Amino acid sequence: MTHDSPTVHRPGENDPGPGRRLGVDVGSVRVGVALSDPAPMLASPLVTLSRDEKTTSDLDQIARLVTEHEVVEVVVGLPKTLAGRHGPAAIGAVAYATALAERIGQVPVRLGDERLTTVTASRMLSQRGVRGKKQRAVVDQAAAVEILQAWLDARAAAVRRNNDRVGESSPEGAE
Repeated sequence: MTHDSPTVHRPGENDPGPGRRLGVDVGSVRVGVALSDPAPMLASPLVTLSRDEKTTSDLDQIARLVTEHEVVEVVVGLPKTLAGRHGPAAIGAVAYATALAERIGQVPVRLGDERLTTVTASRMLSQRGVRGKKQRAVVDQAAAVEILQAWLDARAAAVRRNNDRVGESSPEGAE
């Protein structure tokens, strides 16, 4: 991962197989974290951490969560503009993902497209009557759920496509 040309990873590429995934929504003040089930099919909110650029304790906490939940892949949201360009927030997300990858070693850290996830999460929370301070406390987790769920859905589709291709290339009954 380089800071000058952030790339969105494709779900299912170099896939580690079944296992829990962690979704991360990086903000300037808070970091939302979501966790999948082991299948992995469903993303759920896990925790909102305070962003700590001085001591990077938030990165340490995520590294602990990766170990504690036996996570096989981490997906960090890469914010893009509606025009698909990368702004300062994207550069910050790439730097965060790079620092996290250095901390957790063997577990791959991927960048997932997160256009409008915070907007979608805020709208959903407002529709459910969660507003003001209560919303700010959970919107980052909800955005992390959106990021991770989109990744899981795209990953499932990619795995199905790959399995279909393998089935087509090896006819049943061939020896």
